[in-house]
Amino acid sequence: MTMDQLCRLATGRTTDLFAADLRARRAEIAERITDSRVLVIGGAGSIGASTVKALSDFRPKSLHVVDLSENNLAEMVRDLRSSESGLNVPDFRALPIDFGSPIMRRFLVESGPYDYVLNFAALKHVRSEKDEFSLLQMLDTNIVKPARLLGWLRETGAPRAYFCVSTDKAANPVNLMGASKRLMEHMVFSCEVVGGLESRVTSARFANVAFSDGSLLQSWIRRLEKQQPLAAPASTRRFFISLEESGLICLLAAMCAPDRHILIPRLDPSEDLHELDVIAREFLCAHGYKPRIYGDENTARAGVAKDIAAGRYPLLITALDTQGEKPYEEFVGAGEKSVEVGMQDLLAVGYRPTAPGAVARFVEMATEFVTSDSVSVGKEQIISEISKVVPEFHHIESKKSLDERM
Repeated sequence: MTMDQLCRLATGRTTDLFAADLRARRAEIAERITDSRVLVIGGAGSIGASTVKALSDFRPKSLHVVDLSENNLAEMVRDLRSSESGLNVPDFRALPIDFGSPIMRRFLVESGPYDYVLNFAALKHVRSEKDEFSLLQMLDTNIVKPARLLGWLRETGAPRAYFCVSTDKAANPVNLMGASKRLMEHMVFSCEVVGGLESRVTSARFANVAFSDGSLLQSWIRRLEKQQPLAAPASTRRFFISLEESGLICLLAAMCAPDRHILIPRLDPSEDLHELDVIAREFLCAHGYKPRIYGDENTARAGVAKDIAAGRYPLLITALDTQGEKPYEEFVGAGEKSVEVGMQDLLAVGYRPTAPGAVARFVEMATEFVTSDSVSVGKEQIISEISKVVPEFHHIESKKSLDERM
C-alpha cells in the first residue's frame, strides 16, 4: 500500500483537510514567504519536514533547517531535491545543530535575523515520563531551550512571526508530555520570560499524524516487515491527520493565524475519532491477512509463524493502563473557547493566561533542575510544580510504562 492509502485508512477520509484553506490563503502566504528568510528548528522530523516541503513550494529567499538528526536531515534534503518540482530556494541550508547550544547562538548572530521562525523541536512521547532523567530531558527540550532560543532571537533580531507546534495533549493534560507543551504555550504567549518578542506568535494543536516517525501506526509497518506481532490498546479513540495535512496546518498557523492564537482542526468526535484496534484490524486486512486476536504477549510471539502460514496475523490487544494515557482526544481545554478565524477546516483557541509570574518562576526553576547536578528532583516534585502553572493538569499515574509493553 502507498503512504497515501495507509493515511486514508487511518483518517477514514477520501478528501484532504486544509487544502481548501490553503487555496483560499495562497496569495496571502506567497506574499509573506516569497523573498523572506525562514528558520525551521527541528525541521527534519515527520511534521517539520512536511512543513519544510510546504514552505519550499513558496520559494523563500532563505530556508535554513536545524535538526540534531543527521540521518533525518539527509533524507529530508534527498526528498526535497528528488521531488517533481525540485528545490528552488536560493539559500537553503540543513544544519545538524542542537538548537539550545552555544553553537546555535553563534549561528543566529552570524546568520540572522529571520522573518519567520518555526520551532518543531520536542520530546513528544508519553513514554518519556517514565523516570526523572527522561523528564528532565523533556523539560530541557520543551521548555528550557525554547526559552533560551526566544532570548537569542530577541538579541539578534526578532522575527515577524514565531510559530511553535503544540499538541492536542496540551488540552486538559493527563500526562507530563502534554503538560510540558501547555507550559510551552504559556512560555511563548506570555511576556514573562523574555519580555515579549514583539512578534506575532502562534501555535497549533492537532491530531495524531498517521504513520509518522515513532508512532504506533508506523510500528505496525516495522512489525510486519520483521514478522513480529502487532499491538494496539483496546477502547482507545484517536483523531488522525496525514503527514501532508500536518504540514499544511503548521504553514497556515505560522503565516495566517491571529496573534496569540492556537489553530485546531475542525474535526467531529462523533465521526473523526477512530478506535486504534479497529484501524489495526483494517491495516492487516489491507495487507492480505486475517487478524488473529491475542491477549498475551508470549502467546502472540509464539504464534507468528503458524498464523502467517494460515493467512492470519497476530494482533495483541492490551488494556489502556499505562502512564498518562486517556481513552480519547480533545483540542479545547477547560476554560478555553474555540473561535472562528475565517477558515473552512480550522478553528482557533485564544490564549488563556495562567497566574501572573508563574511562568517565569517555573522556567527559572526548570532551568535549575536541568543545569544543576546538585539539585535533587523527583517526579512528584515536577508534577507539583507544573500543577501550579497548569492547574487543569490531572496526571494519570500507573505503575506500568509503555516501555513495558510490546
